[in-house]
Amino acid sequence: MSTLSKGNLFDPTLVADLINKVKGKSSLAVLAPQAPVAFNGQKEFTFTMDSDIDVVAENGKKTHGGVTVDPLTIVPIKVEYGARVSDEFLYASEEDQIDIIKAFNDGYAKKLARGLDIMAFHGLNPRSKTASAVISDNHFDKKVAQTVDFTAANPDQNVEAAVAMIQGAEGTVTGMALDPVFSAALAAMRTGDTTNVRLFPELAWGANPGSINGLPADINSTVTAGTDDVAIIGDFANMFKWGYAKEIPLEVIQYGDPDNSGQDLKGYNQVYLRSETYLGWGILDASSFARIKKPTTGE
Repeated sequence: MSTLSKGNLFDPTLVADLINKVKGKSSLAVLAPQAPVAFNGQKEFTFTMDSDIDVVAENGKKTHGGVTVDPLTIVPIKVEYGARVSDEFLYASEEDQIDIIKAFNDGYAKKLARGLDIMAFHGLNPRSKTASAVISDNHFDKKVAQTVDFTAANPDQNVEAAVAMIQGAEGTVTGMALDPVFSAALAAMRTGDTTNVRLFPELAWGANPGSINGLPADINSTVTAGTDDVAIIGDFANMFKWGYAKEIPLEVIQYGDPDNSGQDLKGYNQVYLRSETYLGWGILDASSFARIKKPTTGE
């Protein structure tokens, strides 16, 4: 038990469990593969051939094709979550302590998953719901200029318009994240003929099928999170990178006021559980994405 009275790491099983839960609750984790991020930051490069291949005649002249290399630095940021529990935690049996830690791990995974989306989609601090100076412009709402106005009566047409924008910029579409409002609008669409069947029956009753028309998709309220976005579509598989920079520590704090609540832990017979994670992400090519959003009032 004494090892739990000081900062220590989640064991590998709990870390793996946490990451798996994040993948189940974050649209970005569902649509984009995770890769480790260097603690001090790392550069990702998009390498573009400027021309097509050239036919060369016998004894003919070769010409310059050209390449463009654009670097993007991914710098991880620190996020944390903490909670007060009774100091009986310190005196409980090892099995009971493990149950509490597992419950904390489960809750933290959900908050971490939701936070990743809110930060990378919108640049907001998930707790305060305000713009984060730490995140700055490193988010979809700032970088992705290609937008389509949401039409509740024909959301399918909105998706087609977004796809056309991306393909017009020579991009690829590998996935879509959509808000429940947008998925409900898709689910309500019908053929309009004598049969009047659903166009997207897999979305009926709030289902989250994992793909729509063969396109990987995830339905999540984090797509909006208080903004005008209702769907984000694009090349998540290749043009968005995210990952953890280090192992995830769990700290059991016995003294002081670690959450700045004005209440001393010892004075209230409490201990404080805190987890911190370093997360990094980057949008390699903003033209490979498009946002479907609610029209601005007055437009």
